[in-house]
Parts: sequence; C-alpha cells; structure tokens
Amino acid sequence: MAAKRLQSAMEYLTTYGWAILVIAIVAAVLFSIGVFNPTPPSSCDLPAGFTCSSVAMSNNGVLTVTLFQTTSTPVNVTAIGCNTNTTVSNTIMTIPHNPPSNQVTVQIGSDYTMSLQCYKGGVAYNGLVGSAYSGYLILNYTQQYSGLPHTLYGELSVKVS
Repeated sequence: MAAKRLQSAMEYLTTYGWAILVIAIVAAVLFSIGVFNPTPPSSCDLPAGFTCSSVAMSNNGVLTVTLFQTTSTPVNVTAIGCNTNTTVSNTIMTIPHNPPSNQVTVQIGSDYTMSLQCYKGGVAYNGLVGSAYSGYLILNYTQQYSGLPHTLYGELSVKVS
C-alpha cells in the first residue's frame, strides 16, 4: 500500500516538474525574441507647421523622412540633421544637394522626402535591426517671402529596419 502512495507521489512530482520545465523554456524563448521588451512604434513630433508623414531608418543610421509643410509661406530647407541631443553643428547637418542654391523649396501644403545620416554623441549611428533610435530632428529653413532663418527641433523615435 505504501509503495502505491510513493509511486503516485513520484508521478505527481514528475508531471508537474515537466510542466514547469516547459513553461520556463517558453518564457526564455519569448524573452529572448523581445516579446517582453517591445520597441515603440516610429514617431516624429515636429512643431506646428511641419509634420513627418513617414519615417524609417536603416541599420547604417540613414534616416529617410518625409516632411509635410503647412506654414503660411513656402519655405527653403537649407539643412537637416539628426542627433541624440539638440546640439547643432555643421558636421551633423546635411545640406540638400540642389545646385545652385543647395536648398529645397517646399510649397505650402506639400511634402519633400529627404535622407540623412543620424548621429549618436557626435558619431555616425549604426544600430541593430529591431533596435530603437531616439533623438531629435533638426531643421534649418528660411521663409521664402521674408528670408527669415529658423531652426526647429522635433522629437524622433524610430525602429531600425
């Protein structure tokens, strides 16, 4: 009689042991593929008058962004940059290649797609596919009618693809 109780207890412990082992393996696999650590969706928040209609980043740190402009006057984009902080330097700013003026005119209610290198701490960014990049989009532009220069800063969060 005691032998049957011992066998029953061993079967009970073995069954629950296997179940706990399977749960642990599944949890480890889910954790390793990042299910418990999701990256946020890509976003680009710019001040009033500008929006990002699309944003994407490759693993070599090249950001492709489509800017949509709704200010009261056409603007001439003179430089655009991407950095993990709001520091503006000539080394991180990309000047649109559009001879002879090297600026791009964006009309009211229109958009323009640009590609630029993003930086992290002054060094060109390289990220793993699936990782997230958070920083700032810096845009230098002049209003076409007044010629007044402006610099705007937008927050950027993008998943590397």
